[in-house]
Amino acid sequence: MCDCESCRALSTRPAPPASKAVPIRILRLAHVLTQAHDVLPMIVFLAVVLGLALRGMSPEERIQNAHRLLRLARHWLARARDFITTTPAGCEDFYDALRARTRWALVTPALLTAYVTVYVLMRCGTSGSPDEQLLISWGGSIGPRTTNGEWWRLATEMFVHRGWLHVIADIAGLVMAGALIERVIGRAAFALVYMASGLLAGVWGLSAHPVAVGAGAAAGIFGIYGLLLATLIWGWAQRSPLTIPLAALKRLWPGAVVFVVYNMATEGVLGESMQVGLVAGLTSGLILAARVSAHKPPVRRVCATMVATLGMAVIFAAPLRGIADVTGEMARVIDLEERTASAYDAEVERFKKGRLTADALAQVADGIASEVSATRGTLSALTGVPTEHQQLVVDASEYLRLREESWRLRVEGLRAGRLQTLQRAGILETEALRAFEKVEKLKS
Repeated sequence: MCDCESCRALSTRPAPPASKAVPIRILRLAHVLTQAHDVLPMIVFLAVVLGLALRGMSPEERIQNAHRLLRLARHWLARARDFITTTPAGCEDFYDALRARTRWALVTPALLTAYVTVYVLMRCGTSGSPDEQLLISWGGSIGPRTTNGEWWRLATEMFVHRGWLHVIADIAGLVMAGALIERVIGRAAFALVYMASGLLAGVWGLSAHPVAVGAGAAAGIFGIYGLLLATLIWGWAQRSPLTIPLAALKRLWPGAVVFVVYNMATEGVLGESMQVGLVAGLTSGLILAARVSAHKPPVRRVCATMVATLGMAVIFAAPLRGIADVTGEMARVIDLEERTASAYDAEVERFKKGRLTADALAQVADGIASEVSATRGTLSALTGVPTEHQQLVVDASEYLRLREESWRLRVEGLRAGRLQTLQRAGILETEALRAFEKVEKLKS
């Protein structure tokens, strides 16, 4: 085997640009720090302000202010308790009829408990708001996972939240409205409308945004608002003691405002959750709440509505089956480049030390070329690629084409000892690595 400097140069592949690694690592580190500690600056600021305020007070002033804060907290807690528990004036007959129909709401507190429990468990051992991978691992919905056999995510996404503000907004939106309408319409019908609205909105979200992570109970809660509207329509048409009075409705507005404002700020004025949830809740409610003033919806009607809802969800979801997991494929492409490049560099070092022949090094390159070719075939066979990922697939395919050709030329040059062929391989490899940078950038 020849171990001269020219042969060593022939076997050495060009290194990627030195300026690439450090900026990318710095950007990734900055991104992680800002995501992981999004609440920390606020906490530090408040702690500093509080510390400065306390430092400027005398011991007597600190005690007096502490007593004032306690009295203020007790005052507002008492007002909140009275607001929740006290029967509004003129609503005595309504609440008497409500207690006779359904003494306690059970589904609403169960949902609220599930929101808080899941979020607390998600946050255990993590800092900052949950990222997309954490949301997915806890049941968030995303097209490539949900439409490839994990349809249960359409239900679990309604109990996964993106942050503590998200949890608070959903609790505020459901606590009063849910407790009221559940007792009027009945637990079974209430639970059905909540789940039906969430499922249909989840399917709609997959169709509109197949690669976005779906999380939150907004659609289900808007469905409850639609059910409330249907109940009001039937109640006003068929007056009875169970017709919801205006004074009782006024108690719902604080939580409803918090919930609606949050969703408008995050999804837009007429977000998909609001539209689909309200329509699904209103439609189901108009069916279930007929003659609600006389009795709860019969079990047969609830079951028929449930079957119809599931049928609609299946019909709408069927065309979405098999959305391609492009993100997973890109991870395999990136792993392929890093793994094979590292393995080939190690063999080149052995070649330089005289422990490997040029033909053996060519066999290593040939095996890598075959692996790149197989990955390219897998990528070209992908179907159901979302629009958002089509450019990513194009760039990855171009990278694999150039990379395979560069490896084939390297094999040919090593076996024939042709410097010109190896130089062509180096040029193609440089072009391939440029395309590879696009893949990494788009993936991130």
